[in-house]
Amino acid sequence: MQGGFLNRYSLCHSVTDRFRPYLLWAIITVWLSGCSQYSQKKLPVAYHNLNARYNAYLIARDRLREVERYKLKTYQENYNQPLPILLPLDSTKLEPVRAQLDDAIKKASLVAERHQNSKWLDNSYILLGTARMYRQDYANAMEVFKYVNTKGEGEDEKHEALIGLMRTYIETGDYTNGLNVAEYLRAQPLNNANTRDYYLTKAYLHQKKMEYAVSAALLDATFPFLKKGETKARLHLIAGQMFDLIGKSDQAIAHYRQVLKNRPSYEQSFYATIYSIQGGRTSNERFSRMLNDRKNIDLKDKIYYTMGLLEARNERYPKAIEYWKKSIKETTTNTLQIPYTYQEMGKLYFEKLQDFPTAKAYYDSALALLPQQSADYKALANRKVFLDEFVQQQQIIQTEDSLQKLAQMNPAALDRHLDEAIDRKQKQQQALLAKAQEIAAQAANRPATSSDIPAEQRWLLYNPVMITQGKTEFLQKWGTRQLEDNWRRSQKESSAQLASTDVSAPVTNANGALGAAPAELSASERKLQKEALYATIPFTPEALKQSNQKLEDAYYRLGKLYKFQFNQPDKAIPTFETLLTRYPNTAVKPEVYYLLMVSNDQLNRTSTWKEKLLAEFPTSSYARQVGKTGTAGAHTASGEAEAQRVYTEIYDLYKANNLSEALSRAETAMSTLTGSLIEDKMAVLRVILIGKVRGVEPYRQALTEFIRDYPASSLLPKVREMQVAAEQPTAKRK
Repeated sequence: MQGGFLNRYSLCHSVTDRFRPYLLWAIITVWLSGCSQYSQKKLPVAYHNLNARYNAYLIARDRLREVERYKLKTYQENYNQPLPILLPLDSTKLEPVRAQLDDAIKKASLVAERHQNSKWLDNSYILLGTARMYRQDYANAMEVFKYVNTKGEGEDEKHEALIGLMRTYIETGDYTNGLNVAEYLRAQPLNNANTRDYYLTKAYLHQKKMEYAVSAALLDATFPFLKKGETKARLHLIAGQMFDLIGKSDQAIAHYRQVLKNRPSYEQSFYATIYSIQGGRTSNERFSRMLNDRKNIDLKDKIYYTMGLLEARNERYPKAIEYWKKSIKETTTNTLQIPYTYQEMGKLYFEKLQDFPTAKAYYDSALALLPQQSADYKALANRKVFLDEFVQQQQIIQTEDSLQKLAQMNPAALDRHLDEAIDRKQKQQQALLAKAQEIAAQAANRPATSSDIPAEQRWLLYNPVMITQGKTEFLQKWGTRQLEDNWRRSQKESSAQLASTDVSAPVTNANGALGAAPAELSASERKLQKEALYATIPFTPEALKQSNQKLEDAYYRLGKLYKFQFNQPDKAIPTFETLLTRYPNTAVKPEVYYLLMVSNDQLNRTSTWKEKLLAEFPTSSYARQVGKTGTAGAHTASGEAEAQRVYTEIYDLYKANNLSEALSRAETAMSTLTGSLIEDKMAVLRVILIGKVRGVEPYRQALTEFIRDYPASSLLPKVREMQVAAEQPTAKRK
């Protein structure tokens, strides 16, 4: 019995040992099946909370914090512009931490894929949306934030997601939807962290919309939620900038003082002091202390810039320019200040000194270095367009006048003059080359990293100021040129050289490298240069006609620039009068009469230009604008009926082929139909009659005048078709 029992026990024991691994696997399988990510039992939830937190959420959060630290460390503030409340997003600048962003997305996605019942699900989704926003994947970021707001369980997480959604809308420029989200959040009970982020994000939205008063007020509401430190100091600095922009200097200065009380970086404290000075008054002793402070050795350019601003405000313009030049000279490795200094110099020459060519030169330099995303870039570029045209028209007048004078010279005297011009150019090239070689030799004898090299002695290619000045001088002398062989040849330089004989250019060898200029030109080279110069002089009647046409157009354009772009009617008047004196048969005579009339009216001067306009060009659009006859009835029912009757009579004459009579009556009727509903219709009939009676050229001119005078007419498309047809060769027109 005992033996049988032992045999049975050993048999059972051996069976258990054999199947023990399978039993263990079965137990684990049953236990894990109870830990499903969709189960709400305590054990599965605890299991997924643990894994979601430590295997996904915390890793994703830390990766995003690494990205944010990198973004903050590498971001370079531009203190010449209002600082952004939130640092701008730029995925290209985050390339060095692309791996961290990708890992954050991967780990945050794991929670959604494997731990649906975890309490870290909403937080992980928010991290996922934030990472996608940093990647500038705005569409997917929005979807994630919207999902949390719709499906999330925690109210704080929903609010945090909506703040992220608002930020994403701001980055895409969708301010309307951003404000809609902000309006919803305003009525929600936010915790402290979300309240802080809500105020900051909404303040950023209004800052982007340039609503600085609202933005500054929101920042004021944010400060109680912030701890002392560089972040709070930076936001006080931004609040001060915005109060400055809306003209509240006392509140601005109060914020600048708060910067100094919140443990700022040295740079933040320096600029808070500078902004305080710019908004008020200070003594030269204070500037001297700042300039002598060794900690400001790399900030002297900003100090001199501020000194220039104060001098300009006190209308001491030469002193302001002197300080600004010192600012540029004191620039070291940080060249961000240079374009703003050039901009202020250009502004002073443009608005105060009204020296437009000099203003253009400084604006050229500013735009060459100014960031295109700068708030001032577009306005500066628009102003530069007019300055470019102004200088161009002045150069045309100078050049063509000089060439016409040369054409009247005695041949022997002219030949000597051209030889002298070529010699002057050769000497200038030699002097330029000698200077470049001197700078190169001095640079070769110094260490490449030497910081005590004066700005004017630095090798040109390492000096951003000299590079910018060189670009400006090149554009002034040569204009815009394509990169091509022999870009200085023949017609491209000859006219400018004769008009301004100090034109110079770097001497290059056949490979385009800097080389030695020959001491003297060979006979063949001198002959080629002289022939190129002769080719630009208007000796023939046809060449003289072309030169005069250039002068006529230049005076016309220059006068309009003075009148409309620079608001200087006192300079527009003599320019237009010169045009009429030199070219009494100019095609723009009616318009010039009109512009002379309104320019004199603007200066409260009496003139006879209105009478001359009405007497010489009674049917012109300009005569109608000054109101030769009353048009009180033009807008009444009876006035419209009378206008229609006159039009019908003239049209009947046209149909009867009585063209001369029809044209005469149409031109007489134009002044009486001003303001009527069929004024443009009568104008088109008049254009057609001009083509029938006076020929092709007057017809083309009449079409151009209609397009200019009736830009809102419903008949404009038809007139443009007529204009295109009129420009075709005669053989092709019907």
